[in-house]
Amino acid sequence: MRKLISTFLLLFISVSIFSQEENTKEKERALKTSTNLTWDGNKNLSENNFVQAEVDYRRAIAKSPENAAAPYNLGTAYYNNETYSEAFGRFKEAGEVATSKKDKHKAYHNMGNVFMKRKDYPKAVEAYKEALRNDPTDDETRYNLALAKEMQKKEEEENKDKNDDNKDQQDQEDKKDQDQNKDGDNKDDQNQDNKDQGEDGDKGDKGDEKKDENKEGDGDQKEEQNKKPEQGDQPQDQPQRKPNQLSKQQVENLLRAMQNAEKQVQEKIDAKKVKGAKVKNEKDW
Repeated sequence: MRKLISTFLLLFISVSIFSQEENTKEKERALKTSTNLTWDGNKNLSENNFVQAEVDYRRAIAKSPENAAAPYNLGTAYYNNETYSEAFGRFKEAGEVATSKKDKHKAYHNMGNVFMKRKDYPKAVEAYKEALRNDPTDDETRYNLALAKEMQKKEEEENKDKNDDNKDQQDQEDKKDQDQNKDGDNKDDQNQDNKDQGEDGDKGDKGDEKKDENKEGDGDQKEEQNKKPEQGDQPQDQPQRKPNQLSKQQVENLLRAMQNAEKQVQEKIDAKKVKGAKVKNEKDW
């Protein structure tokens, strides 16, 4: 029984080892095929046949996910064609698949370049830092990191100045609105004061009109009394004046008024004649 169990275990171990070897060989064959497709893509890309190169790179990626060169090279092709979104995706994929620090460094370095093209400087800084973690000796990556930091600082200062300008403009607009509201309140108060003064003036005018009416009434009564004296008080030698008959003084006043009016009309006619006369222009020398 023990011998049978031992034989079974040995057989199981042998099968497992064989399966692992087969899987390893299959992965190796797939990686080899993927590598060959990558070379084909490189060749087509060098011949400016981007469409076929893209097909080869995609087939290489599908054939073996362990091939970091295929997504990296495809990302480079997208980057050169300024298709930065596709390029970033492929560089990221290459960085995740890569097993060596050298390959990871190149992938993250190019990810930083994509972020710089997008003007996303904070993410570019992080990508370059990750690249330097895998290869601290790369001078180009250090230079790009310093540039990204400088651009990030400049952008932050510009945004701060812009926000300050917007804040100042908003404060000015708020102050202007407050001044307008204050002026409106003052106008309302002034209108109300004018209204109150007008009402008081109207009352005063009405009172004055009433006084004038009373005064005129008294004057009429006095004039009637003067016009109609009692017969007992009138001198016997003064002839009675007929109704609607003008006195000598009234006739003279009327003639004098007519003469003055005629004189004013004549003066206006003479003035119009003077204004209508043409003026000769002096010669220009």
